Formats: sequence, structure tokens, C-alpha cells
Amino acid sequence: MVELFRFCCLVLFFTSIKKTNGTVKRSIDASAAYTVLTEDRLPNDISPQSYDIHLEPNYDELSFSGLIKMNLSWNSDSKKVWFHAHYDLNINDRKIRLSEINGVQPAKNYTIIRGGRQPKKTIYVLYLKETVKQNTQCTLEVPFEGTIWKTAEGLFRNTYKNYTYFVTNLKPTNARRLFPCFDEPGIKVPFTVSITRPKEFITISNTAVSETRKHPTLSNLMIDYFEKTPPMSPFNFGFVISTFKKWNLEELKKLSNTPSIQMWSYSENTNIKEIYDRLIIAYKKIEEYVGIAIPLTKIDVVIIPDLAIVRPIDNFGLLIFKDSDILKQRYFDSAQELIYQWLGSWVTPEWWSDAHVNKALTSFLAAEVVIQIDGGIEFNGKYPITALYSMYYEFSKRYPHSRITGMKHETIAYKTEMAIRMLNFTLSKETFQRAIQNFIMQHQYKTFVEDDLWSALTIQALKDKTLREQYSVSDIIRPWLRNHRLPVVNVERNYQKNSVVLRQKMYLRERPHDVPGQDKMLWWIPIVLNHQDTLRFCNYTPSVWMEESQNITIENMPGKNSFIIVNPEEIGPFPVNYDQTNWNLLANFLQTKKGRTAIPANTRFFFSCRS
Repeated sequence: MVELFRFCCLVLFFTSIKKTNGTVKRSIDASAAYTVLTEDRLPNDISPQSYDIHLEPNYDELSFSGLIKMNLSWNSDSKKVWFHAHYDLNINDRKIRLSEINGVQPAKNYTIIRGGRQPKKTIYVLYLKETVKQNTQCTLEVPFEGTIWKTAEGLFRNTYKNYTYFVTNLKPTNARRLFPCFDEPGIKVPFTVSITRPKEFITISNTAVSETRKHPTLSNLMIDYFEKTPPMSPFNFGFVISTFKKWNLEELKKLSNTPSIQMWSYSENTNIKEIYDRLIIAYKKIEEYVGIAIPLTKIDVVIIPDLAIVRPIDNFGLLIFKDSDILKQRYFDSAQELIYQWLGSWVTPEWWSDAHVNKALTSFLAAEVVIQIDGGIEFNGKYPITALYSMYYEFSKRYPHSRITGMKHETIAYKTEMAIRMLNFTLSKETFQRAIQNFIMQHQYKTFVEDDLWSALTIQALKDKTLREQYSVSDIIRPWLRNHRLPVVNVERNYQKNSVVLRQKMYLRERPHDVPGQDKMLWWIPIVLNHQDTLRFCNYTPSVWMEESQNITIENMPGKNSFIIVNPEEIGPFPVNYDQTNWNLLANFLQTKKGRTAIPANTRFFFSCRS
């Protein structure tokens, strides 16, 4: 009966969510599935130092040509040069030039014997006649040609009514569709870019236009030259070529080096000022939280009707929204995309296997920003309930995610986000914030692996004495990320001895004996306790941690007439079940006026689906 009651609660809960306009709904996107990307990784023999790119689209034939000059440095002797280039990118190896940078004229040129792609990989290899020695600096010039697509990958074209526009979407590995490069998130270099456009169009890119010239041979075309970008990954590069209107709105007041936010859309969009105001409020709150401005002079925000993308395109300094997403009356979408400027563009995951942590962190921080702005009114009381109960339902199945792969990636991302939320509470919000600030400062313009984040949290928590010296956040978080299940904590009180035994096990609703290895799955679980006579819902310091142990005993519990609450506000992503006496004490208290006001709404809701 208890399990049937829980299931009914879940059905009623999700049915109500579907009908509620204020629900937080986050689309499943490719970023949640980065771990399944093929590892077309390049050798470490060569490191790029900068890119100089010229792109010249042929708008009538839906094609483009270009030239990239890569400044390269040799880390070891090699007779080969590797870089990424998609099958759709046409490269003539006889037109490629490799010349040494040594300040001596004429520069030494290396002979390229031949070039071609590795079998079944988007890696292009140049074979040289002679060896390039370690510490040599060279410029590699590669002309190329490609296709402008109608689907949202690489450089694509779209139309709306009588408007035509061209947009890039290079995430996760579509930069190699647009130009040859070292297309890995961990390889960050500055870009110098020039792009050809029709006279009646404008081009918006990562940085501001520094100069515009007439095309030397085609009178109807112009060439825009852009300021050099900060070091960034190839997927952070992007541009839009269109006839969008720039809206002259009051710019964000300068706070140190705060960038201006510029809005672009078609003229019939009447909600630009409202959207702009939300972006400004969100930006200021994020900058206040992270304690440092983005190292850009501007952030362009482009709003496009009927754009065929699942989620916004977040380039460094250029955010591209589908109008139906940004027009929603909510801060969350704006906040999450702005946070990606710090965590994703400025500080970048080393490889796609770390991207899920970046996504979870930005989602959590966006929710925190929304709560700071207006108390989270737009969540309509559904955060974090929506994420938690979708996880509880899915991970407790006999075969989780047996039908929908995309759901698996999204639910795992939610689990990581909820684990990060748990750290925010148990380490204290102040410690967590200071750790994030230090993490960004240490990794600006660089990349990180997930252990770098856990290390930053550990260092700050030990400094603030919110974590015991023998503990590390890496140890705490590892089972939450490794185990694609969740625990349940059973609370059994001994009312004669005033003690309590807490037992953890894998949370299952269906035939638990069918899950292999379930007894070996253990988690680090924070035990935050509230007593009836000292109810406090502002201090979430754990009384003790279950250190991957099956059970622990806690003494000095209240008497038989007082209840206890474990995991108030569901600060950890795990359900709790009590002995019947404690359930009865809670139920009786909740029927009193004091009980309905003393216990927060979220905690009361969690009780309703378990009793």
C-alpha cells in the first residue's frame, strides 16, 4: 500500500506539472550526451597558438570558401601535421603551405608530400618530406571550401517570412565543418577573424567589428574585420549574418570592466525592452555572485523567430535565442546562458566527459540566481521537486531509462545538479560561493577536469572549517556520479535508549533482487537532523556523514513524544523512510496550526509522498 500511495502521488504530481505554466522545463540537448562522442583526438606533438581566419560565403550557391592561418608550435619532432577537418570540408593539399616563423627572410618552407583524412575519422594528416624539430614555430595556411547547411549544424541558412539569415552552431564538434582547426574543447587560442557579407547585411560575432572594407573584386560585398578574441575553444566561435535590427537601449552601467549587452532582432518584436531588463538583472546578480566581470567589451544577444535549435547557442560574447524561449516570463533561461559565459566559454571543460559537470553547475547556479532575484516565483514551487521526483521515479525502476536514451542523459545531468546542490547546503552557501569564485579565477582562459572543481570546494571548505580535515569533496561526490542509482535512508528509532539507527541501501520499487551489485552500491550521505523541540531550517550542517557505510547509530535523540526530521528540504537527493511511530508524530504535528507554519512547504510536500 505504501508503494502504491507513493506511485499515485508521483502520477498526480507530474500530471499537475504538465498543466502548470510556471513549471521549470529544461529541454534535452546534445550537451548531455557528450560522453558518447567519438574520440577523434589529436596527438600532442603540435599545439596551436592562434588562428587567423577569413570566411567568404557564397550566399546564392549556399557554399563558402576560406583561408585559415594557424600559428603552430612543435612539442616534439614530427614529420606529420594533424588537424580536424570534417568530410564535408573540401581541402586541396597541394595548396597548403607550411612555413617556419624565425624572423629570417625568406622563411623556410616545408615540403608537403601528400595529405588526407584518416579512415573513418575527421582528422586530416599532412605528411612532410622532412622532420619539423621540437620548439619550432610555423604558420600553416590551409584554403578550404564547404557547404552552407539547412540544418542547424556548422554554418546554416534559415528564413523567416521575407528575411534570410545565416547562423553558426559549432557545438559540440561542428567547428571542423566550418574550418580546419584543433577542434577540442581543451585547446583554446585567440581568433582573428574577417567575414565577407552583402552590403545590406550586418555580421555579428564574438567581438566587435574593428574595421569594414569594400570587397576588392565584388562591388556588392563588404568585409568585416573583428577584434581579436580572448583564447577560446573552437566551439565557442560563432557569427550571425542578417538584416537584424540593433535596439538602442540603455547600456549596462559600467562596473569595472563589465561588458555592454546589445540586443538584436527583427523590428516587429515588441518585447525587447522587457527581455533586456531581465538580462541586465540576471547579469548583475551573476557578476555579484562570481565576483568578476567577463573579459569582453560586449555580449550580443540575438533573438530569432522559428530557429530550429533545441537550446540556445552560447558562443563567447554572442548568445543566440529562439524567440519562443527568450520570450517566456522567466529569468532562468537568461541566467543559465549568461553563466555559460563564465563557465563554458571563459573557463571550459577539458573534454566532453567533463561537460556534464559544467552543465549541472550552470543549471544549479542559474536556479540560485533566480531565487536571489525574486525568490524563485517563476518556479511556482516546483524547484527542486521536479528534478528530484523525476529522478526518484526513474532510478528506482527495475530497468531505468530502458526506452529513451535522451531521458537517461537528462536524468543523470539532474542527478549531478542535485549532488552539487547538496554540497552547496552541507558546505554552507558562503563556502560554496567563495570556492566557485576561486575556481573561476584560477582557471580563467583555461580548462578544467571535474576533480579541479571538487578540489576547489575541498580547499575552501577546509579553510572555512565546514568540512572535516580527513574528508574530501572528491570522495563525497564520486559515488553520486558513479552510481546511476540513488540511495534511500531508513530511520529506525530506539525510543527506550533515545538512539536512532540509519541504514542506506539502493532505492528500488520493483523486484530488488534482480539488480546485480545492489548491495555494493553505497554513498556518502549527509545526515542533517532536525528535532521537534529545536526546529531550524537554516542550518544544514550535517550531524554526521555516512561514509559509504551501510548503517550508523546516533545517540542523544529526543524522547518518544518528539519526532525527528532527516534530510530537511531534501538537501540531499535521497528519500527517507521512518519507523511508524515517527511518521505518526510527524502526521499529528502537521495537523496543527504550528506544524503547518513551522515546517517549510517543500519538506511538507516530501512527507506527503512517503507517508
